[in-house]
Amino acid sequence: MIKHKEQRVGIFIDVQNLYHSAKNLFQSRVNYKELVRELTAGRKLIRAIGYVVKTESTAGEDSFFEALEKSGIELRMKDIQIFPGGMKKADWDVGLAVDAIRMAGLFDALILVTGDGDFAPLVDYLRWGLGRGVEVAAFSRSASSKLKEGAELFINLEELPKILMKIKPHRNNESAVSEKTVAN
Repeated sequence: MIKHKEQRVGIFIDVQNLYHSAKNLFQSRVNYKELVRELTAGRKLIRAIGYVVKTESTAGEDSFFEALEKSGIELRMKDIQIFPGGMKKADWDVGLAVDAIRMAGLFDALILVTGDGDFAPLVDYLRWGLGRGVEVAAFSRSASSKLKEGAELFINLEELPKILMKIKPHRNNESAVSEKTVAN
């Protein structure tokens, strides 16, 4: 995909997927403001939307959501579903896909920030059904191969070290983000 400054870009962020990948693979947190800057790459950002789930315990959740919004990301939020027997479900796959299809006409390029292979049919539809440029940004180690292959451009977030902030354990075993970013 050839990038140019007049390109209209929409970014759709699977926040749960990105958050857990950064935490589990790199013991880090994501610098979302830097992420949006890197992905936009000098092009016209029309919308950046993050899909989040509210849990029963909101400890730290509100400040996290506020930080996302301060990074220029609009939030789409839903409550976690708890089923009889205690099973919990929290995903935005259908909502993100519907939004991307519904808004595709506003953008020249759509960037899906997720490694979830469930989005491979969406990538195909946006590219071949609607004729849109589709980029996928994710950590290569945890991204679906079908998703990487289907995208016009795959952006390996592991190669963008400024987007990761190392988590430093405190003495009382709580986590905090260090000022120093992590380089691979």
